[in-house]
Formats: sequence, C-alpha cells, structure tokens
Amino acid sequence: MSNPLLDFSALPRFAEIVPPHVSPAVDTLLAEARATVDDITAATVEPSWENFVAPLADVLDRLDRAWGQVAHLNAVVNTPALREAYHANLPKITAFHTELAQDDRVFARYRAIADSSVFASLAPAQRRMIENTLRDFRLSGAELPADKKARFKAVDEELALSSSRYEDNVLDATNAWALYVDDAAALAGVPADVMAAARQAAEDDGKAGFKLSLRIPCYHPLMQYAEDRRLRETLYHAYGQRASEFGNPEWDNTPLIGRILELREEIATLLGYGSFADVSLIPKMARSPDEVLSFLRDLAGRAKPYAERDMAELRDFAREELGLDDLAGWDIPYASEKLRQARYSFSDEEVKQYFPEDRVLEGLFALVARLFGVTMRESRASAWHPTVRFYDVIDGSGTTVGQFYLDLYARPAKRGGAWMDNAVNRRRHGERLQHPVACLTCNFSAPVGGKPALFTHDNVTTLFHEFGHGLHLLLTRVDVPGVSGLEGVEWDAVELPSQFLENFCWEWEVLQSMTAHVDTGASLPRSLYEKVLSAKNFQSGMQMVRQLEFALFDMQLHHHFDRAKATPQQLAAAVREEVAVVPRSADDRGLTHAFSHIFAGGYAAGYYSYKWAEVLSADAYSLFEEHGVLSAATGARFRDEVLARGGSRPALESFVAFRGRLPQIDALLRHNAMSVS
Repeated sequence: MSNPLLDFSALPRFAEIVPPHVSPAVDTLLAEARATVDDITAATVEPSWENFVAPLADVLDRLDRAWGQVAHLNAVVNTPALREAYHANLPKITAFHTELAQDDRVFARYRAIADSSVFASLAPAQRRMIENTLRDFRLSGAELPADKKARFKAVDEELALSSSRYEDNVLDATNAWALYVDDAAALAGVPADVMAAARQAAEDDGKAGFKLSLRIPCYHPLMQYAEDRRLRETLYHAYGQRASEFGNPEWDNTPLIGRILELREEIATLLGYGSFADVSLIPKMARSPDEVLSFLRDLAGRAKPYAERDMAELRDFAREELGLDDLAGWDIPYASEKLRQARYSFSDEEVKQYFPEDRVLEGLFALVARLFGVTMRESRASAWHPTVRFYDVIDGSGTTVGQFYLDLYARPAKRGGAWMDNAVNRRRHGERLQHPVACLTCNFSAPVGGKPALFTHDNVTTLFHEFGHGLHLLLTRVDVPGVSGLEGVEWDAVELPSQFLENFCWEWEVLQSMTAHVDTGASLPRSLYEKVLSAKNFQSGMQMVRQLEFALFDMQLHHHFDRAKATPQQLAAAVREEVAVVPRSADDRGLTHAFSHIFAGGYAAGYYSYKWAEVLSADAYSLFEEHGVLSAATGARFRDEVLARGGSRPALESFVAFRGRLPQIDALLRHNAMSVS
C-alpha cells in the first residue's frame, strides 16, 4: 500500500499522507465506486440488502474514509499544497455524490427493496436506512428531468467549492494579521502564560517583544484582561473585519456569501420548495421554518429582559468602577471580567491554575467510565502533529469498542473552533466488526514555559461538549451504514449528547476528581468552586440572546429573504435590533468570518439546533439530577437509549425512551436562572 489513502486495513496513516497522494487515491476510489454501481445495477436478480445495499455501502465507506482523512488534514494542517490538492479533488467528490444521488438505476433499486415483500422482515435500522436514503434521493434531485438534474449537479459542485473557500479566507485573514509590541508595559493585565506565548511567537518570527494575533488563545484573553483600551480597540476592529472588504480583496467573503445564498435559493427552486429553509428542515425534527421562528422568538421573549438587566448592570459597573461612560464593543469582555471578579471574587486566570490538561482528562475519563462503563487507555497511532494524543475505548469485557485522536492546541495552519470528525464509522463486514474512530479537535493554549497546558473552565466545557459528540460516535451499537453513530441523526438532535455532557462540568463531585493546582497539586477549593458555581449564570441572558440572534438571522436569511431589497448585513442589523443588547461597531463584519457554521458547515437554516437540542439536553440531564448526577444506572440508560441507538430510530423516540415522556422546556429555563412561568 504505497498510497496510505488506499489502505483500509487498520487506522489511517495520517503521518504518511502528503498532497501527491490525494488525486491518485481519489481517482482510484471513484473508479472503483462507479464500477461497483454499474455492476450492482446491471444484475438481473431482485435487489436485496445482501446483493445491492451492502456492496454499495462498502465501496462508499472506503471513499468516505479516504476523503474524510484529506478533509480533516486540510482543516488541521492546512498547507498551500494540501489546500490545492483538496480544492482540485473536491469537485470530483461532489460530482460523484450528486451523480449517485440522481442515478435512476440506484434509486429504482432502493424503491424496489422498499416496495418488496421482504422489506418488513428487515431489521428496523435497515428499514430506516432505506427510508432515509429514498428521502435523500428526492432532496438531491433524483426525480428532476435531465436538464434540471444537470443544473442541480453544477450548483452543488459550485456550492461545495464556495463553502470551502469561505473557510480558507477566514483562516488566511486570521493568520495574516499580527501586531508586534515591544514594551511589556503595553500589555498590563494580560496573564503571564499569554505573555509567554506571545513572546515565543515573536521569537519564532525572529523579532523582539511580543507577537499578538487574532487566534483565539491570544485574542480572547487580551480582550478580557488588557488594560490598554486602545489596544483592545485595535484588536476588536481587526478581528471584526476579517475576510471582509476592509482587508485583502482576495479574502473578502462578502461576494462569496451572496453567491452561496443565490445557489441555495436555486437548489430550493429546482426541488420545488419555497425556500432553502424548507429544504433544510425536511430531515430535521422541526416541521417548518415558522415553527422554528416561533420557538426562537418565544425564547427570545423570555430571555431578553434578563439580557437587558445584565447589560444595564454592566453599564452601571463600567461607568462607576471603570470610568467608562461609553461602553463600546471592545470594552464588553474586559468590563465583564472585572464585574465578575468584583461580584464573585475570582477570575478565570485564578481558576485556570486548577485545570492542567492531564488532570482534566483523568477526570473526564473517570466520569465517562462511571456513567457509561467504558475506560480510555492511551495508545499510539500515526497522527498529523506530534502533540496529538490517541486513545482506545475499552468496554467492561476488555474489548476495544472505539478509538479517538485528541488534538487540543491552536496552531497557525489549523482552523479555529472545536469540532468532532468521524475517521471511521462502525460497520460490520461479514464476521469482522469495524469499530468507530473519532477525531476530537479544540484550539486551546499549548503548554508554555515548561508548565502543562492550563484550561479555563470554558475550555473544559468545550472539551466535554466535543467529547459528548465523540461518545455518540464511539458508543453506538448500530452496525448498519447510514444510521450508525451520528449518521442519520436529525441535525437538530445532534447536539443533545454534547450539550448534555457539559452539565457535569458544574458538579462538585466531578470537579474534585479533575482539578489539581499546577504548582501545589491541591484540588479546587470548595470555596472557589462555590464562587464559580454562583457565577454560572453570570450574564446568561446576554449569552442566550446572542445565540438566538445568530439562529434568527440564519433562519430568516434562508427563508424568504429578499436579497434585492436588503443585504445580509442589513438583515443582521435588523435581527440585532430585535433581540440583541450588546453594542456592535458599525464596521463589524461578523458575517464574513464568524459564520462558518452556516456558510461552510452543515448548519445552514439549522443554527437553531443548538437551542432546540439544549431543550432536550437540559431535560435529559434533569433525570440525573433526580436520581443522582453520578448514577450509573441512569448513565447506562442514556447510553442504551440515546448514544447506542445512533440514527436507527427518530431522535424523539430515543429521547422518550430515556426520559419517559416528551421533552419540556422547564429545565432549560431553570439551568439559565430564568423563571419557568
């Protein structure tokens, strides 16, 4: 196997993959896939699971695994050569999947199986996979006439490339900006570890002083702690103008956003729907855009009074204690941190000292072992960077049920944010079981000055969130392609396990086992924990309306938004007027860089999913609150009814099987310290 992308015998050979491997592997796998499609559709026997669905799923699994490795590397070690190889092959991959989804021969055979007398005898997961596949065929234009099929294919290919370029532009614009500061006094208030990292970054560039960047581990603490208001303002504008008309024209995402919206509208029109939001919601739990908008506005109506109260308190504090009569956008994180310290007598920096990386991981793994009966054992695997860690997931019988990579630190060639990728999905190939493999990615500050990496409590919550996604993939017991792990799970339910796991980050019983002061080894003091807990809902109103602002913008943008009468920027301003309370600078261009979820990811007309799933996750967690947050019996029930089921049945059925009733909003409001009435 000279080409590692063509080796499926074991784990991905990430360290060996180089850009010249990509095109030959893609071409080989596409040829193999097309040949398989021709063979199974030319057969004269009646199509069945064994002679049609299984061989097609097998060949697609190989293609998806190889391309998934390329896409993942493009996100975490983005080099010019790799990006070029990725962009050269993305149209091929997109074209193949569109062709397959419009192939009348394949569509007819799936329909024949669904209409056959043996369909009822298939396993429920197999039936659901076939039903989902038929739905997806229709959403991919399989029932369109030939000329419209061709146009749909062209639109789909252009949309895939445009989305990828949006993300590339954000990464390039972020990496291109730097501010070198010679005088340490100009960075008064900035935490020591951030200063050390900035000094190291300057040294790496052959310069003296400190290098400031717009990457999150540098930007966020500077905005939160830097006493120099002009410095904060400089960073704020630079961050808010990334990938916009204010920078390099080649990286301006403004025209790209317009084109993406135009292409999505065309997809909806080709399929006969009124808007792209109508199309997006078909495979989701929510039934219509109006239902989503009603849900969001109901939450906004409940949350905005709390947000206005939060903002009024912050303005009063900033004026009276900080001398800031005009609270600008670049003052919000700084003033908020000062208010939190004044109100609760602690800072994120103080708490961070108790969360060294290894101790956090030990605590997380201990929690998962207790709740779900699996242990994490560090192992070795070929990875894309020396700092990536690798683990086996072992069940109670000593069997490896899954494995995962853990890539925690920010790097220049790595896109921002946190996410979970599936490297391998669970499948059964005859007698052999292919266990799932996940890639868990964050962008935390790396170790510096000989000390371990230290995580803020927000970092810990992010880690738990992504690990919840990972458990959804790793603990599935479904072997059927298309409904194993996260496959086939309604998009607005995907966040249920991730948001659910976040709740444990606030429990004393959990934090005791995952904290140790970096210098003394002492656990988090109960007194400091009480302060952290009391601050849990600090500015929760502001935080909730911020998410609701994004979700309302996203849904309205994709549902009957008239681009001839307004720009997306104007729509964003109108939504802010409706629900937001935090001031924004007139030159803020968040759309061009902060919306990868909807312009480069799968959340278009789906950003509401975070709040929709939070209703589910809060209500699910309330059962643990009733029976004990470390209840192994409740954990086993959550694993069996939610995590293990994947997409093999509707998410609402899985929720009801676990909770014993339909979801209720009460727990979400209570967790956010908002009245239930």
